[in-house]
Amino acid sequence: MKKLIAEFIGTFWLVLGGCGSAVLAAGFPDLGIGFVGVSIAFGLTVVTIAYGLGHVSGAHLNPAVSLGLWAGGRFEAKELPGYIVAQVLGGIAAAGILYIIATGNGSDIGGFASNGYGEFSPGGYGLAAALVCEIVMTFIFLIVIIGATDDRAPKGFAGLAIGLCLTLIHLISIPVTNTSVNPARSTSQAIFAGTDAMGQLWLFWVAPIVGAILAGVVYKTVFQKK
Repeated sequence: MKKLIAEFIGTFWLVLGGCGSAVLAAGFPDLGIGFVGVSIAFGLTVVTIAYGLGHVSGAHLNPAVSLGLWAGGRFEAKELPGYIVAQVLGGIAAAGILYIIATGNGSDIGGFASNGYGEFSPGGYGLAAALVCEIVMTFIFLIVIIGATDDRAPKGFAGLAIGLCLTLIHLISIPVTNTSVNPARSTSQAIFAGTDAMGQLWLFWVAPIVGAILAGVVYKTVFQKK
């Protein structure tokens, strides 16, 4: 139960910190933090929770991460359902809090930092571009996660490497899909968005999971110590 509570709190913080920065601060008049600020915010949520609660649950904070670690032989299948449910519920709880805050000045909720392609892509990128982007970005994310937590990797730096990787992923892909690489984060925002983000949510489950499982298999097959 402690692990599940840690995953709930960790995903709550990722969504509140990352999506909160996008919704509340990215375009704030004259002092907005922009794409760079949002990218850094997402990275910081992972770094802080990795060091704060990583020793409890591993700080997956993401169904795709849990599935990728399972595919890489780092996580037991029996724990997957509990982790995924805790992550999704943590994200939804954070989105609910963020919705209350964001509408506190009478503002329209708009896209609510939801993910999308086509008309819901910040840069107008289509389905194929979004699918490839999310698969590849999640693949690299999991390669970094599995590699940084390998017994042969330098000790104590995994959280920093993983957080910086997520920052870089956002710097690359916010214009394409608003960056998911995390089905829990996508689900939480789509539920409250003032658009039809739910209609495109399938991609932000399928693509991250495909990328994550591919990374787990590749790392286990190619890089894992025999």
